[in-house]
Amino acid sequence: MKKVIGQLKKDGKRWKEPIQRYKGLGEMDADQLRETTMDPEHRTLRRITMKDVTKAEAMFELLMGNEVAPRKDFISNADIDRERIDA
Repeated sequence: MKKVIGQLKKDGKRWKEPIQRYKGLGEMDADQLRETTMDPEHRTLRRITMKDVTKAEAMFELLMGNEVAPRKDFISNADIDRERIDA
């Protein structure tokens, strides 16, 4: 998060304090949701497309499915950029 804030400052961006991170929209109250998600002045929409639906479905099943062992193995052995993980 510090890296992101540093880049925002470098780019001359402005924001309201504090910056919060939500795991899902259900964690936000109605006013926050209206301002950050529904207001066209404050939101950014991006179209996401998939080239290989079968591969995407398999990845969703691996990451979100009921089987823990394959997910744990994937996470342990994946070439993950640990700098991007905010824990």
